[in-house]
Amino acid sequence: MENRGISIAEAEEKIKNGQSNKVISDTEKSVKQIIFENIFTYFNGIFALIAVLVIMVGSFNSLTFLPVIIANILIGIFQQVRAKKVLDKLSLLDISEYTVIRDGQEMVVPSDELVLGDLVQLEGGQQIPADGYVENGNISVNESLLTGEADEISKGKGSELKSGSFAVAGNCYATLTHVGNDSYAAKLMEKAKVIKDKKSEMIRDIERIIKVAGILIIPVGGLLFYQSVFDNGSSYKVAVESMVGAVIGMIPEGMYLLTTVALALSAMRLARNKVMLHDMRSIETLARVDVLCVDKTGTITTSKMSVADIFSPAGADAIRQEYGKSILKKYVHTIEDVNITMEALKDYYGYDGEKFVNPQIEPFSSKKKYSSITILGEGDSKIQYKFGAPEFILTEEIFEKNRAIIEKRTKEGQRVLALAMQNIGDIQPIMFVSLKNEIRENAKDVFKYFEKQGVEVKVISGDNPLTVSKVASDAGIANAQNYIDATTLKTPESIEKAVLNTTVFGRVKPEQKKEIVKALKKNKLKIAMTGDGVNDILAMKEADCSIAMGAGSDAARQAAQVVLLDSDFSHMKKIVSEGRRDINNITRSAILFLYKNMFSLFLAIFSIINSFEYPLQPSQVSLVSMFNIGVPAFLLALEANEGKQEGSFIKQTLIKALPASITSFLSIAAMVLFAILFKIPQDDVGTASTYLLSVVGFMILGQIIKPANKYRVAVIALCVVGFFAVIFKFPALFALKSVSAESMALCVVFAIAEVSVMRWTTFIVTKISSMGKKIRQRKRKLNRQN
Repeated sequence: MENRGISIAEAEEKIKNGQSNKVISDTEKSVKQIIFENIFTYFNGIFALIAVLVIMVGSFNSLTFLPVIIANILIGIFQQVRAKKVLDKLSLLDISEYTVIRDGQEMVVPSDELVLGDLVQLEGGQQIPADGYVENGNISVNESLLTGEADEISKGKGSELKSGSFAVAGNCYATLTHVGNDSYAAKLMEKAKVIKDKKSEMIRDIERIIKVAGILIIPVGGLLFYQSVFDNGSSYKVAVESMVGAVIGMIPEGMYLLTTVALALSAMRLARNKVMLHDMRSIETLARVDVLCVDKTGTITTSKMSVADIFSPAGADAIRQEYGKSILKKYVHTIEDVNITMEALKDYYGYDGEKFVNPQIEPFSSKKKYSSITILGEGDSKIQYKFGAPEFILTEEIFEKNRAIIEKRTKEGQRVLALAMQNIGDIQPIMFVSLKNEIRENAKDVFKYFEKQGVEVKVISGDNPLTVSKVASDAGIANAQNYIDATTLKTPESIEKAVLNTTVFGRVKPEQKKEIVKALKKNKLKIAMTGDGVNDILAMKEADCSIAMGAGSDAARQAAQVVLLDSDFSHMKKIVSEGRRDINNITRSAILFLYKNMFSLFLAIFSIINSFEYPLQPSQVSLVSMFNIGVPAFLLALEANEGKQEGSFIKQTLIKALPASITSFLSIAAMVLFAILFKIPQDDVGTASTYLLSVVGFMILGQIIKPANKYRVAVIALCVVGFFAVIFKFPALFALKSVSAESMALCVVFAIAEVSVMRWTTFIVTKISSMGKKIRQRKRKLNRQN
C-alpha cells in the first residue's frame, strides 16, 4: 500500500472539529431530558392545577394525592436514569471496530472515531461505516438495507461505497468521503424520522387509554364544578372537592409510568446478562412470540467449525487423491474469503503456504453457494476451480455417483463441501471436505424451554437439509425429522404451503429466508429470527423481533433489535421470561387502574346528569388507590410470571375491569339515591362509598391473582390490613367520619349485593365477549372461503 492515510494528528484535529463518524441522535435521552419528561407531563399539569385550586379553597386534606404523584415522578426519574447508565456502559461493548491506516500504520478504532479522509480496511461481514470509495482491492457489497434489492454488487477501485450497506465477501481499502450525520445512512434515518415509530401492542393500547382519559377529564371536571356551584348552590370548597375527587379517579396516573419503569428495569436486568436491547419493544414482542426461527451455525452449534475429514471422490486413484489434496491446500491459501468455513480450513492447513499464480478470484456467495478461482493453464486455456455445496457445483450425474460417500457424512451431522475443476468438458470433483461444529452446551435445555412455553422452533439454514435435520434432532428440537430442501420451493405459494408442516429448511438462499418469515407471518404468527451473518439480515428485518449473536457480523448486530453480546443462546430464556413477567404484571396492574378510571367516569356522568354532588372526596379516592391499586400493583410486579399472554391487551384488561367498574358504580349510585331518600348526610355517603369502592377493589384483586399462591395471598392480606389500619388510625386524614347505624346498614347491604352483581356482570361481559369472538371467527372463515 502506497497510501499512508491521514496523520494521527490530523485525525485528532478532525474529531475536535466534528468531522468524526459519530452520529448525533435525537432519540438518545440525556439525564436532563429524562427529568424534564417525567415532571412536565400533561397529567402532572392537571395535578398541579388541582393542587392550586385545593390550596386556594383551604381543603388541605384533599392534597393526599400529592405524595403519591411526587413519589411516582421520583421513582420514574431514578429508575430511568439508573437504567440509562447501565445501558450506556453496555452500549460501548456493541460499537464495531475498524482497521484504519494512519501515518502508514494499521490502527484499530471504534466506528465513531473514524474521520473524514480515513483509509479504512473492509472485509466480508462488516457493515460499511461511512460513505467512501474503493482505493484498492475488490469487495462484494449488499445494499439491500438501503435499496431493498438483495443482489450482491462487485466493487472495484474507484467504486462508490454507501454507509448502511454491508460487505459480503472480499476485502479492500476505502477512503471515507462523508461521515457521521453527513453520511448517506444518517440522512436516510433523518428522513425516516417523519414516520412515527411502530409501537408495541401493549404500549399502543396504554397510550390510547391515557389519551381518552386526557380528553375526557377537562369537560367532565368543568361540568361537575359548574353544576355544583350554579345548579346545587354549593360553596367553592365543596365544588372543588367534588370535581377533584372525580378527576383524580379518572386519571390513570401510574399506568404509563409503571410500564416504562418495568421495561427499563427489564432492560437493565438483561444488560447484566450481556443482552443489549436496541429496541425496548422487543421485550414484549419476544414474550408473545409463536415461532422462533434459528440458523444452525452460531445458534444451535458454536460458531467455530473444524475439519472432520478430507476425502476423495468415488473411484479416485492414489495419484488423483494426492493431486486433489495439493490443489485444495493451494485453494485455501489463495482464497480471500473471511468466514468460518475458511477459518476451519486455514486452521487445518496453516495460514501460510503456496498460492495460485495470478488468480481471478470470485468470493463465496450465499446466493450461488460457492466461490471460485480461475487460473491460466497450458496454451492460454483457463482452469476454473469451484469450492462449495456439491449440489450446486456438480452435475446431477456426477453427484449421484458420489451420493453415498456424501450422505454418509451428512447423516452424521457433518457439512460436506466439494472442490471441483473445470477445464474442457464437464466439471469434475477432485476433493471433498466434511466439517463439523459442536452443538452448544445449553442448546437442548433452551429448546426444551421453548417447547414447554408453546413456542415452535424452525431451523433455516444454507446447509444440506439432512445435515441440519440431524444436528437439530441432536439439539432436542421437536419434529426435526420434518425437513425440506429449499431449492425445491420455487414459488411464494410453495413456501406458504411448506412453512406450517416443516421444521428444518436446508439449502435456503438469503431471499428465501425472508420469504419463509413472511409466509409464517401471513398465518397471524409472531415471529422471532436469530442470525449472525449478513445473509440473515433481510429475514431479521422482516421478523417481528430480531436477535443477533455478538460473535456474528457487524452488519447483523446493527440490524438486530436484540444482541446477545457474549453469543450465549441460553439468554433467550431470560429475555422471554422478562418479557412475560412485564406483560403479565402490567396487564394485572392495568386492570386495577382501569377499574378505578371507568368507575370514576361512570359516577361523574351520573352525578352531572342527576345534578348530584360527586360523593367521593380526593383523599378518599387516594386511600382506595393506595391499597387497591398502587401497593398491590408494585408488589405483584416483583413476582416472576411466565404465562404466555394470548389475545389483545386492551380487550383483556377491559373484560376484567368492566364488571368491577359497573358493580362499584351501581352500588355507590344506589347508596347516593337511598341517602337522598332517607336524608343521610353527605359525609356519611362519602365514607360509605369509600368502603363500597374498596370492597370491589379487593374482589377484583382476588380475581387477578388467580391461581393464588402464598406470595399473592400475602400481598392481599397486607393491603387489607393496611387499609383497616389507616381507617382506624388516620380517619381524619382521609375524610372518613363515624357513620350512623342507618348508613352502616345500607353500606353492609350494598356490600353483600356487590358480590352477586360482580358475579353476574362478569358472566354477562364474558359471554358478550365470547359471542363477539365467535362472530369474528365466522366472518374470517367466510372471507377465506370467498
